[in-house]
Amino acid sequence: MSTQFFSKLSQNYIELLDDSEYYDITIEVGKDPNVKIFRSHKIILCYRSPCLRRSLASSKNQSKDNVLTNIKFPNISPEVFQIILRYIYGGILSLSGQDASEIFQILLAADELFLQELIDYLQKYLIENKSKWMEQHFEFIHRTSFQYNSLLEIQQFCTDFMAKSPEKVFKSLDFTSLSDKSLVQLIKRDDLQMKESEVWEHVLKWGLTKNPTLLPDPNDWSDDDFKTMENTLQHCLPWIRFFSLSSKEFLQKVHPYKKLLRRQVYENLLNSHLDPDIKPIDNILLPRNIRFDGIIDSKIIDLNMASIISRWINKVDVNCNFSYLRELYLPYKFQLLLRGSRDGFTPKKFHQLCDGKPYTVTFIKVKGAEEIIGGYNPLKWESSGGWVVTKDSFIFSFKNKDIKSAIISNIEKTNEALYCGPNNGPDFADIILYTPDGTNVYTKLVCKKRHHEKSIRDTEGNFTMDDYEVFQILKR
Repeated sequence: MSTQFFSKLSQNYIELLDDSEYYDITIEVGKDPNVKIFRSHKIILCYRSPCLRRSLASSKNQSKDNVLTNIKFPNISPEVFQIILRYIYGGILSLSGQDASEIFQILLAADELFLQELIDYLQKYLIENKSKWMEQHFEFIHRTSFQYNSLLEIQQFCTDFMAKSPEKVFKSLDFTSLSDKSLVQLIKRDDLQMKESEVWEHVLKWGLTKNPTLLPDPNDWSDDDFKTMENTLQHCLPWIRFFSLSSKEFLQKVHPYKKLLRRQVYENLLNSHLDPDIKPIDNILLPRNIRFDGIIDSKIIDLNMASIISRWINKVDVNCNFSYLRELYLPYKFQLLLRGSRDGFTPKKFHQLCDGKPYTVTFIKVKGAEEIIGGYNPLKWESSGGWVVTKDSFIFSFKNKDIKSAIISNIEKTNEALYCGPNNGPDFADIILYTPDGTNVYTKLVCKKRHHEKSIRDTEGNFTMDDYEVFQILKR
């Protein structure tokens, strides 16, 4: 067993730093008129900083014996270097009394000296404690951090902030000054909170700035002009969700630039608007996960699924194989009425919370499978009444939360579309939740094609569930 006395060791090395007798190197930092000479010790600097080791090795090859070595760091201020030296000698970093801008300068100095431990600590410190300051000075932080290869966490913070609050960024930041790398990192994100048509407009603006000789109207471009712009945008184009644009947006904002796209990509895009029966090709990017606060509070589905359900309810693009690729369609707020894991799994609780409320959607998470089934009821659930007549109800399923796997099955036997009874939960004829005693948990859960146009599951019959939710949809 060994005992470590780091505190005393650190104190002794700090005293060595302050001692003016045994130094063998001088370090000149800063620029006129703020220049200062520091006395130091080669052996300590060599083992604490790879950058200083290289500088000293170079100085040694150029100097003669018994000549005092001197190195210079004009980009680091004396105040910052004093803090860095205390860290190098004693492993001590004191940020008390330092404002956020000074701490950021310490981080940049640590990067120049390759002090990785300090770089990691200061990045985390700034993100956790000075995020508001970084947001207020975003243009400077963003521009500076992307000039340094090691400031990956600060770069990630900037990209996250741009994705989360693009409207703030574009007011304070010269968007066209972004590097190709930075722009791609931003537009490839699924959570970029911006309409796709606006993303495309900003990318075009960025490209025009990089090519100031191009006229703003693409109708005036030559084939060479299109080729120039295509080369400029080559890393950006694969990350634009062109299939998320409406037909009007496609016609007005993409068609004039069709020569920028590969021929097959453009033809697939054009066909998606002209022929709804065409099947989408693989690897098409889904719509971005735009935040819509208050739309739905679900443990089972996401906004993309809510969008698909809303399209089916309003019969918008229901026959279009590309509907799931279009921009999110969210005309409704989904008001949670019941969640099984919160309220219980009994018909009694279902009727208590859901009866008398029209326009409800039920989602059921199948146990032991990444599968969601459910149905839409445009009428009211009741504790009695038996079979209910409607032509507007439907059932559906999703696999692996993949909206590309979505199946809708419309009611065919409209005189027996739904069933209301005291021992039944939501009963869509083909999806049944039932128990002989309505106060007990469901004992019979069945999904089988009976009254709808097609089956929604690969395996029909009994199933078990992890949870289920019932929502009432309300116009926003």
